[in-house]
Amino acid sequence: MHLNSIEGQLSIIRNKLSNKIVGIAGAGGLGSNAAIALVRTGIGKLIVVDHDKVEKSNLTRQYYFLDQIGKLKVEALEENIRRINPDIEYIGIPRKLIPGEMEKPFGKVDVVIEALDDAETKTRFIEEILEKLPDKPIIAASGTTGYGNLHRISTKQLGNLYICYDPEAKSCEEDILIASHVALMANWEADLAIEILLSEEI
Repeated sequence: MHLNSIEGQLSIIRNKLSNKIVGIAGAGGLGSNAAIALVRTGIGKLIVVDHDKVEKSNLTRQYYFLDQIGKLKVEALEENIRRINPDIEYIGIPRKLIPGEMEKPFGKVDVVIEALDDAETKTRFIEEILEKLPDKPIIAASGTTGYGNLHRISTKQLGNLYICYDPEAKSCEEDILIASHVALMANWEADLAIEILLSEEI
């Protein structure tokens, strides 16, 4: 394919994505890396919800830097995002998701990405989105621990729920979290979001 044709296709994709809104629940390993991938691809608006601050231990797998330790993750993430695209519309909400109201920040987004750490919170969040925003696609990840065994990762769709997962991965209490594997799952979520958003344009 001719270079000009490829650049033209990329321009069309970025133009379509510039009108789209993605909501991300969590700004840790999955959320921060997924957000960066979406920004680099040209998404127009991000809404990110997370109440935590950056800690030194986060730097092994999350998209933050030493000089950001102690800052709210949603604020540190905005700094990093604006170094890539200063014009993006970004809303960082520094609060904990409250059971019974988890869907509220995401009512106007086109796609929701679940990027939470705690298994119980993940499950509750997914259930609330599916129940209260039934027409909203939601992307979740499961099985981010370990390394290698990439052949085991796949995508399962259940209605508007899309899950990228490794069915044989151990829990975070039983296995390690490595940057390359976490970022892979985060980018898988971001790529699914892009696929869904572009399919809506056809």
